[in-house]
Amino acid sequence: MNDTQMTVIGNVCDEPTMRLTKSGHAVTNFRVASTPRRFDRERAEWVDSPTLFVNVTCWRALAENVNDSIHRGQPVVVSGRYYCRPYEVNESKRIGYELEATAVGHDLSRGKAEFVKRGRPGGALDVAADASGLPVDDSRHWLDLDDTAPKDAAGSGEDRVVPDDAAAAHAPGLAAVG
Repeated sequence: MNDTQMTVIGNVCDEPTMRLTKSGHAVTNFRVASTPRRFDRERAEWVDSPTLFVNVTCWRALAENVNDSIHRGQPVVVSGRYYCRPYEVNESKRIGYELEATAVGHDLSRGKAEFVKRGRPGGALDVAADASGLPVDDSRHWLDLDDTAPKDAAGSGEDRVVPDDAAAAHAPGLAAVG
């Protein structure tokens, strides 16, 4: 994949806003401003270059975490796929640039943060195991099957005994096992 990857270090311009798509996926948008600063030796002072404003889009779990963790004015490091999106305003064609984030974090060179791991929904699956540690096959129990006799073909749930020759008559090509 030849996507353009980019990392931006700057400050969050506006409070992140989260919304849900029609399919239920979370998406959070915010802007980052990055102003390069260099020391000018001739003037013996720091000089700011023009500010770069980048629209950032986060999806799914990242969107939820950004919405809960990142706020306006905070220094951040954002990394992801940089792409352009053409659009029209009053019949004038324009191009907007956007960073689809794969990672977002606070810039720890300018402060400190505390990480809290978020659990995944659904929890752990509880599976019964036999003496050797292998999963137990409980399907006969929850399918309401009985090993002793076949069920009624009409689906009434009642057990009935089918003679071997009658079973062979209803299922040609199958030999009765004795």
